[in-house]
Amino acid sequence: MPHEVQVILKNSCYDCHSNETKLSWYDKIAPAYWLVARHVEDGRSGLNFSEWNQLSPADQKAKLWESVNQVPLSSYTLAHPKAKLSGHDIKVLKDYIWNLRVNNVQADSSKIKVLKNQSEELKKAEPAVTVPKALNGISYIADYKNWAVVSTTQRVDNGTMRIIYGNDIAVKAIKNKQISPWPDGSILAKAAYDEIEDSEGNISQGAFKQVEFMIKDHKKYKETNGWGFARFKTPQLVPYRKSADFTIECMCCHQPMEKNDHVFTLPIRQ
Repeated sequence: MPHEVQVILKNSCYDCHSNETKLSWYDKIAPAYWLVARHVEDGRSGLNFSEWNQLSPADQKAKLWESVNQVPLSSYTLAHPKAKLSGHDIKVLKDYIWNLRVNNVQADSSKIKVLKNQSEELKKAEPAVTVPKALNGISYIADYKNWAVVSTTQRVDNGTMRIIYGNDIAVKAIKNKQISPWPDGSILAKAAYDEIEDSEGNISQGAFKQVEFMIKDHKKYKETNGWGFARFKTPQLVPYRKSADFTIECMCCHQPMEKNDHVFTLPIRQ
């Protein structure tokens, strides 16, 4: 990373997101120490810059893309004002992350080949006997492909397109303009695919990457802002991460959208 970016990350992030934690004298006194220790433990589990090289380049970019929405917690910067990001700091980080975006290669033969191979494999695949579950107990919902498409979006950091589907309850809420908050029972599915761009700049759907679900139940999922999260990757639908605490990552990522009931992409309204 550029030196200016490194300096910002070390000043504002390393105390909770690396193995180079430097505690202030008042952080070492109980009960403050217990709170700080928990912050550091949670911070390292989500992102540890001391283990940065263990992440794939794609995961590195995804973590940076996610982190720009999660500047240091106000409860932390209140006691550690030097960690607070300035407007200039945020601009430096955003400019750096924007320069990491994936630029499509027109008629990319590698992506076309991946799509062709994936399509052939799916034709030969046996019907799934067991339905996978995320580690928080949420099952994969195969029927999402039959739901209405409510919006689309892109991730320029990894060159993917996202198609967002809504179940009947979600669609009814959209039509009645009752999505602030979304009613219990609403389910949003976000399927991610490679982008394939032709010689004229038109983008079409490439190989399947993953599908994510958001299930609204304000009581059952109270700890994660009323939403249950699940993610299944690759055509084998492998549940995301190796422990149920992946939902903390999901919740933190969606926290900046609190005013939209934690939903990033608002549905297209007719």
